[in-house]
Amino acid sequence: MNSLLLTGGRVIDPANKFDSSADVLIIDGKISAVGKKISAPKGIEIFDARGKIICPGLIDLHVHFREPGQTAKENLATGTAAAARGGFTSVVCMPNTSPAIDSAGTVALIHERAAQANGVNVFVTGAITKNISGEELSPIGSLKNAGVVAITDDGHCIQNNELMRRACEYAKMFDLPIFDHCQDYSLVTDGVMHEGYWSTALGLRGWPSAGEEMIVARNILLAELTGAKIHCQHLSAAGSVALLRAAKKRGVSIFGEACPHHFVLTDAAIAGSEKFWNADGKILADSQNDELPAWPSYDTNFKMNPPLRSTKDRDAILEGLADGTIEILCSDHAPHCDYEKEVEFDYAPFGITGLETELALSLMQLVHIKRISLANMIAKFTVNPARLLNLNKGTLTVGADADVTVFDPDYEWIFRAEESASKSKNSPFSGWKLKGKAVATIVGGKKVWSEDSELAVA
Repeated sequence: MNSLLLTGGRVIDPANKFDSSADVLIIDGKISAVGKKISAPKGIEIFDARGKIICPGLIDLHVHFREPGQTAKENLATGTAAAARGGFTSVVCMPNTSPAIDSAGTVALIHERAAQANGVNVFVTGAITKNISGEELSPIGSLKNAGVVAITDDGHCIQNNELMRRACEYAKMFDLPIFDHCQDYSLVTDGVMHEGYWSTALGLRGWPSAGEEMIVARNILLAELTGAKIHCQHLSAAGSVALLRAAKKRGVSIFGEACPHHFVLTDAAIAGSEKFWNADGKILADSQNDELPAWPSYDTNFKMNPPLRSTKDRDAILEGLADGTIEILCSDHAPHCDYEKEVEFDYAPFGITGLETELALSLMQLVHIKRISLANMIAKFTVNPARLLNLNKGTLTVGADADVTVFDPDYEWIFRAEESASKSKNSPFSGWKLKGKAVATIVGGKKVWSEDSELAVA
């Protein structure tokens, strides 16, 4: 069935500036009505959402599902299952698969496999360059016609500025945003963690913030030159936020996203010595506090690209989220096999999973301690990514697709990676006590996942 009545919840729809106790009626996969005390048509399913938040379906515009070619780590079925469990009705897959998504045929393959998965909407990005090699542009027009929603070489960064300029010009021509993984290879070289006190103390090769900031600055100049919409992925550095803020004030079409690991953790976590805020905004003494699991130093589950940075950088990301410089939240869900991570820190791959923890971590670090409002956080997961990608999603407007997330912002639970729906378990947050959880994920009026069975029939 794809008809449903959600009753008694607090409905927050930033796209329509709506925030009130209300019911939501879904008929034939579309939003039919939003208001108080809606009468249920005979035979329709009813979901009791009292004490819960009802909002447009959450969108994660940065995930790696590893299909085709790397399905030992993840595939579309397990990836979308993790997304549904995290409250996400739509995800956007990155193209650094094997082979890369640089042709219309590969885009068609992803669409076909996604249709057989768990009902979550799967949108596809195409590679900017053939085989993500940074040398020759992909057939961007063909990729657009095949249905990609953006182009990116995520996992890699085009170093040739002239080639990136041409990519921007083509992207603008086809009305596609261009996503960029901001990394200057000549500055980063073979760094494995943030360059600073802890890289020196731990004897690990440093990765300077300037390696990201240099490319953010390049992208701002190219956005001004070409008029293309450029979106800077997984920002981690204070300088990147400052550059973005100044450019946006000038009206440049430049955008940015942040991931929970970059605004929750710092590089001190790699040494097993970190401080965190709990859900009530109180500083926890250290990582050995009873409310957090203990972890050893050199834990490769804290190795990601870009790396965890200093407290100053983390604070700048939080400030950028609060003042609107960073408009979008996402996970950069990057699964890896256990045996790949169970090696020396230098040799482990970059990346962590995140679809099932990002909602709770965002609530804890942004909303519960009153950095931003709940409606603002929801906007960063819904209407903002939908507008960037020109998607008809992220709203509860009557007639819109009935993609809806129901979550309890105060639900306390412990995330255990071994119980994750993802194939991979490489999360630094395993064992954490979290506050906030999705309880139902509805796509096109169909409940694709729920925490319990609070359903009745009218």
